[in-house]
Amino acid sequence: MKKSFILFSTVAATLLSAQTIDSITYKNLSRISEKIANETIDLNIGSEFNAKNINKSLQKFYNFNYFDDIQVYNNNGALEFVFTEKPSIANIEVKGYKTSKDDLDSLFFSMGIKKGSMYTKDRVLRAKKSLLLSLEREGYINSVVEVETINLNKDAISLIFNVNKGDEILIRKVNYFGAKYLNQDNFDEVTANKEKEIVSWWFGQNTGELKLNQISYESRRINDLYYQHGFLDAKVEDPFMTIDFASNEAILNFNIIENDQYLTNDIKIYADSSILDVNSLYEELDLEKDDVFNINKLRKDISFIKTQFANLGYAFVEVKYDLKKDSINHKVNIVFNVIPGEKVYINDVIISGNTRTLDRVIRRNVFLAPKDLYNLTDLKDSKNRLGRSGFFENIIIKEQRISSNKINLLIEVKEAATGNLIIGGGYGSYDGAMFNASINDKNIFGSGLNLGFSVDLSKRKTNFTVSLKNPALNDSKYNGEISAYNKKSKYSNTKYDLDTNITGFGIGVGRNYFRNVYAGLRYKYEDVSEEYSNAKVEKKDNKYVLSSITPYISYNTTDDYYVPREGIIAGISYEIAGIGGDAKFHKLSTYFKYFYGFNDVLDYDMIFKYKTNIRMLFDKGRITEGQSFYLGGPRSLRGYESYSFSPDFLEAEVLKKTFTNSVELSFPLIPSAKMRWGIFYDYGMIGENSFDQLKRSGAGALIEWISPVGPLQFIFSKALDAKKTDKTSNFEFSLGTSF
Repeated sequence: MKKSFILFSTVAATLLSAQTIDSITYKNLSRISEKIANETIDLNIGSEFNAKNINKSLQKFYNFNYFDDIQVYNNNGALEFVFTEKPSIANIEVKGYKTSKDDLDSLFFSMGIKKGSMYTKDRVLRAKKSLLLSLEREGYINSVVEVETINLNKDAISLIFNVNKGDEILIRKVNYFGAKYLNQDNFDEVTANKEKEIVSWWFGQNTGELKLNQISYESRRINDLYYQHGFLDAKVEDPFMTIDFASNEAILNFNIIENDQYLTNDIKIYADSSILDVNSLYEELDLEKDDVFNINKLRKDISFIKTQFANLGYAFVEVKYDLKKDSINHKVNIVFNVIPGEKVYINDVIISGNTRTLDRVIRRNVFLAPKDLYNLTDLKDSKNRLGRSGFFENIIIKEQRISSNKINLLIEVKEAATGNLIIGGGYGSYDGAMFNASINDKNIFGSGLNLGFSVDLSKRKTNFTVSLKNPALNDSKYNGEISAYNKKSKYSNTKYDLDTNITGFGIGVGRNYFRNVYAGLRYKYEDVSEEYSNAKVEKKDNKYVLSSITPYISYNTTDDYYVPREGIIAGISYEIAGIGGDAKFHKLSTYFKYFYGFNDVLDYDMIFKYKTNIRMLFDKGRITEGQSFYLGGPRSLRGYESYSFSPDFLEAEVLKKTFTNSVELSFPLIPSAKMRWGIFYDYGMIGENSFDQLKRSGAGALIEWISPVGPLQFIFSKALDAKKTDKTSNFEFSLGTSF
């Protein structure tokens, strides 16, 4: 192709060599600008046609690799270059391999191809080879990839990579020759390539899938594991693998020399005592004298020391360490050298990505401002607090160094959908046919205000609620809330039917004390009407006013609003009814939630969750059945119907004490769709005068989805110790609630 360009241009230039160039124009040129084209050619207006210069010009254009064809025309001194540009890749599909958007984005990046890039055969060939390499690294041998090209128009094509995955290699046996102190169970905790277990299809069992892309890291992982157990002279050779292609099974061999185990001896920290007294740090270190040395504890200690200095403004502090081994006594001395550098101040806080949320709403959740001294803990807490707001899908805080003692904080956010319009319905064994509708926005107009209106209708309930919350009144540490509602419910048991009508409002004010602690006071007023019918026992209708105040304290250190992976949520409240009303009682409520993500430990997004709740009711003159506690349902005890354990069930007037706790493990399902799955165990107790008058437990699995209309849960549960009279439930659907 290139030779034909040169030949054509040479003939044209020879025939027209006596002419001068009056003008130069370009046709069908979009890849480069006209200015770049003028700079590229070795031709000038007014000069004579020159075959050599035209050849050079064509050569330079062709070297851009943007063009399939270039033609040169002369019209009485008017020189015209006509380009046929290579088409763009308008669409890319991969069939038979990887489906999620995140996986495909990562795959396309590794293939070096993306939408909008220019199509060339070489580029597609390189992408195909990269795709085959990815398949091989995942253990698929002899895979086939065929590329289908579809011409959409003269300027755009669509690429389809049809993948036929080859045979998957399974690891039949892993040998750890030389291992005495550690065994296969220990190695399975850190390695990616594991021996296939007997019931590999069962949850938590090893499937034995060969992960070729991880093979080169396995020796280092095992070596690090030995360092965690004090074997500082351990040596692990690169693995040797044999594959039987007849059975598609592999044997993986590791040669290990353990040598001796070391104990921690003396620990010394050398640092500038005018900055920080290092003697205050020793008691907080994880490493302790005469304990088995552990490299993980060493890393935690480095991070701890670094944080202490970084909290004093030394953002670029370095903590270096030296291990001095006594190979005779098998002890190791650890020396930490702290190089603090200069104190660093915040030059500016630059926010980006917030197309809706006001800058001031973000800034009030950031604990560092221009001219502040750098503080690493403040930086971490700022990210967690922004995550807890629920306004953002993702938060990245970067440190941009602009001088030896100044940095900019670059806060990049990706906003989440905070407004919901929900219209739905369903059917439940307790509530019958249900209809619900709500309009809610926890970040209305980007101001941080939470405004909501909801309607719930069913055979047993009719609820109307409107509420407004401001988490930072006038951008201060104070918060406020107000709500108004009307709630009607029908409750039936073997003794009577009860219709309850509640009209009320609430107002509250609170303050942010310390960093993660809130305290405040809520006032509630309710006009309550209770009407009994079909009563087999004597029951009188009740009309009364409930007027109460509720002081509360709450604590929250979690890192995300919907899916926290670390932190604690805890709180206590004490409602005092009888402030001018008819009802007189006290109600104590406590709650505690703990979250721990295993991503850093296992390189897998598994989350451990635990919650417990204790509630107690005290009669101070008049307590009604409407204040009773209940047990059962998604919010308290899964595996049993909502409100299944009631005063009637226990033949009591009011149930005054209840305790529930839940343990849950959550796993990623479809990350790009914000879907997860999990397993759980619930245990609960309830009674009139004691907690353990009734005890039940349930377990099961669930699917949770952070959908555009809010959190959804599909719960598959089983009552573990149900009695014949219990109302159990195997499936429940929950909207608007999470763990």
